[in-house]
Amino acid sequence: MARLQSLLPYFSLLLAASAYAAIGPVANLTISDAEIAPDGFTRAAVVVNGVSPGPLIKGNKGDRFQINVVNQLTNHTMSKTTSIHWHGLFQEGTNWADGPAFVTQCPIASGNSFLYDFRVPDQAGTFWYHSHLSTQYCDGLRGPLVVYDPHDPLAHMYDVDDDSTVITLTEWYHTAAQLGRRFPVGDANSTLINGLGRSTATPTADLAVVNVTQGKRYRFRLVSMACDPSFNFSIDGHDLTVIEADGVETQPVTVSTITIFAAQRYSFVLTANQTIDNYWIRANPAFGDVGFAGGLNSAILRYDGAAPIEPVTSQQSTQILLNETDLHPYVPKKTPGKPKKGGVDLALNMVFGFNTTNFFINNATFVPPTVPVLLQILSGAQSAQDLLPAGSVYTLPKNASIEITFPANANAAGSPHPFHLHGHTFAVVRSAGSTAYNYDNPVWRDTVSTGLASANDNVTIRFQTDNPGPWFLHCHIDFHLNAGFAVVLAEDVPDVAYANPVPQEWKNLCPTYDALSPNDQ
Repeated sequence: MARLQSLLPYFSLLLAASAYAAIGPVANLTISDAEIAPDGFTRAAVVVNGVSPGPLIKGNKGDRFQINVVNQLTNHTMSKTTSIHWHGLFQEGTNWADGPAFVTQCPIASGNSFLYDFRVPDQAGTFWYHSHLSTQYCDGLRGPLVVYDPHDPLAHMYDVDDDSTVITLTEWYHTAAQLGRRFPVGDANSTLINGLGRSTATPTADLAVVNVTQGKRYRFRLVSMACDPSFNFSIDGHDLTVIEADGVETQPVTVSTITIFAAQRYSFVLTANQTIDNYWIRANPAFGDVGFAGGLNSAILRYDGAAPIEPVTSQQSTQILLNETDLHPYVPKKTPGKPKKGGVDLALNMVFGFNTTNFFINNATFVPPTVPVLLQILSGAQSAQDLLPAGSVYTLPKNASIEITFPANANAAGSPHPFHLHGHTFAVVRSAGSTAYNYDNPVWRDTVSTGLASANDNVTIRFQTDNPGPWFLHCHIDFHLNAGFAVVLAEDVPDVAYANPVPQEWKNLCPTYDALSPNDQ
């Protein structure tokens, strides 16, 4: 692992550029601690290149990304070590760069750096990056990532798609994650839109402003970087035409409100066809300080030529809510398996449980192993019985159709639980809130709400095992993941080593981490 003073010169930051400027596909990410006040309240946080959320990382389909993560963390409360996940990118051939701590790597020690070097040959869309160690991303280590398609088949639908059209959402706490309640439902103090927001205690804090020009069409890229709540997102007076879900373009669907769960992303086209004025952007959380009094949970859409004042607009009287079952891939995709329940090579059922302290899947709670699962495999472990943590690793055969069912369970508190699969997108053949099975043209995505027991939900997904490696499958409510709500799908174990050659710097991560005292982890 490279020491800080020996960083390769071509990774040096363009220091003259604004910390907020987009970077990539070759860049440094310096991770450090800083005092920030995104909603007017100052607290310690984990920042990326000096800011939170971190800078937009962008590149084009086919690019090689080389992101050098430089760890300068000093605050043990928010962890001195770190590990970064590139959410939604397949990492085909580079499972070692996927990022979840103790699944595909050991964390990066403070005072060290690690180069994430991967290609994105066949994906384009809206993604994000975040810490994948404990609850560290809740303290600020997260940012948007966009892979542009120079030949986007939907480019005719919009005029503008750039840094200014990325919209990030998250809840924000005035207390560091490890100092708050284990499950801080409703404890968030504010909603941050593009890194700014207000709390009830800071009613005059600045709000984010998104600028548009009358008559133009904008591709907005909406990213939930939340740790817990879903949001109902809308913009007063404007329709939202959804054209992408989680990096997969969809047939256009026009709505007025999008419910977005933790870690999901949508692109929508907005036509700036209203009177030159200011309009409220609203992101109402599912719980906590809900509503919009005094600018809570809000930002401003401002037309060029409008006065720099807060809006006086109202929500549309009739809300048209996005329904996941209305989304279909723009480019048709074949659903793996046969068009019937269980019509696959391997079907898995994930039974959720909770004992007020930990979550369980099929009676096992995920406890991070001391040796990352990928390293276990590279060291010779092959079967689920040999792979740790016991009961939390499932081996999947190669080139097989896989079906996973997630029956909603009232005992698993905090639902609906958004589940994310690393290394893949999947076909959602049964969505939350629906009893129908769609094997013809279901939406494909990488993070799905598993719904509610009261609705008898049994969300069902399918994918093909075409990407060897151990891939995390977990609830993306970060407090739930930290309480064990996860499994590892070890895909095509015999081919993992051949398919994913690891660099020497990766091999050095664990010895360096293992030598740390607990206070330096």
